[in-house]
Amino acid sequence: MVEQSDRAPLLDWEEIPRPHPNKAASPAQDKQDAVAEKSSQEAGRSHRSTAADSGWSCRAADSTVTCTAKGGTVVRIVEQNPARPLVQPRGLRREYPGYRSTDRKDAVFPVMTLRDQWEEKDQIVAVFVVTFDTRSGNMVEWSLPHDVNLDGVEFKSMASGSHRIANDFIYFRKGCYFGLACFANMPVESELERGARMKSVGILSPSYTLLYRYMQFLENQVRHQLKCPGQYSPLEAFYEDKKAVLPQTGNGIINACPAWSVTNINRCMHPEMKITHPAGCMSQFIQFFGEHIMVLWKFALLRKRLLIFSPPPVGVVCYRVYCLCCLANISIPGIGVSVPELRPFFYVNIADIPALETELSYVACTTEKIFEEKKELYDVYIDNQNVKTHRSHLQPLLRVNAADKEKYRKLTEQRQLLLYSQEVDGDCTSNEEDLFILFFMELNNRIFQTLSEVAGSVDPTLTAEHVRAMGLDPQADHSFLMDLLEVYGLDITLVIDNLCCT
Repeated sequence: MVEQSDRAPLLDWEEIPRPHPNKAASPAQDKQDAVAEKSSQEAGRSHRSTAADSGWSCRAADSTVTCTAKGGTVVRIVEQNPARPLVQPRGLRREYPGYRSTDRKDAVFPVMTLRDQWEEKDQIVAVFVVTFDTRSGNMVEWSLPHDVNLDGVEFKSMASGSHRIANDFIYFRKGCYFGLACFANMPVESELERGARMKSVGILSPSYTLLYRYMQFLENQVRHQLKCPGQYSPLEAFYEDKKAVLPQTGNGIINACPAWSVTNINRCMHPEMKITHPAGCMSQFIQFFGEHIMVLWKFALLRKRLLIFSPPPVGVVCYRVYCLCCLANISIPGIGVSVPELRPFFYVNIADIPALETELSYVACTTEKIFEEKKELYDVYIDNQNVKTHRSHLQPLLRVNAADKEKYRKLTEQRQLLLYSQEVDGDCTSNEEDLFILFFMELNNRIFQTLSEVAGSVDPTLTAEHVRAMGLDPQADHSFLMDLLEVYGLDITLVIDNLCCT
């Protein structure tokens, strides 16, 4: 039986020429534009959250919203609701099976709100097609540029076990680049292909910030490749339009956790985007793990190596990798600069073992059960909702203590209050995702603010009162605090009930 995977919502977009700059807008037109902008804000249907250098940013709309971008282009974004037929938009539209572009090279892809417009350049360094051959297995069928090194991408973009599902999407890392691939499996009447044709179409970029923008295009193109193998002109046009101009040399450094700030939170998000959109996965993530989210939070803050196992589809599991990274956000300057980065690897397979062996801290997911036996590669193994570790000193952290339950109670209470205010008062100034991210960032800030003050005092002794003020249990969280002081290099004496440890 073929299963359906979680898929990102379909976003169509069109370009409309801006009025001539020398043509003054009439007062009536200015008033109409102001009313339209206010109406779109009050509707609470736009959202964007950004991450510096790395992470995801999102933009959604349940109705047409026109935004003016730099470069003389007005961008209109339309979300396709699967429950209603697609309305043909006016102007240029990029859709399956072809890809057309009249963009200026400096045109901005629509990812701004009406209040906060910003620009981030497209940097697609490669586009490729992977196929499953009954004789040779997974193989790269086609790619641009032709000289790009795609070794291993044929396995990263088509997860082990994918033959059992109809479609999927996969985030992964390839060297210093991040990739997104869309997979599809189509039954065919062919003995040579053993009754099924399987392909993936993917892209590589220096950052995973903007990859989700091209989800629909990749989904359309993989279906096109299944029905019309060998027709690559839409992919060629896409690459020519979006290809990156990168420096000849680079240090290959990958920034890890998204850097959130209060100014980037406090946005309103379309509710239909909650499950499948990357910035709408946090609430689902926390509901999936329940109280054990506090256990994962501690491991993330300690920068442990976290590996998630799940059978296909793997797309939603890649989102859990992202969510785990978000639990460790700290906005206090100078904190965490000396600790290993919590690096998101997303999907990994056995070909990634050499790379994982050298990592001090990472979050990844896999569909290959053999990883569970390779305990030297990870500190924490997450199988469905079962969190376990073979490290004896980390065993106490697996238990949910009273302080953890209290924090989780406060989190769920805040969520209920938010949902109530949205339903009764029509409040759209914030959303669940922002609430969760801010909750953990403020929790982390409170802990490290207290530790920093104690470390800088004349008597650097952490008492039970300090620990309770941080929202931790002086007894149950003793080992967590000891590990935290060691990992972050804080010279503090921990005194709990006359037991002194340094």
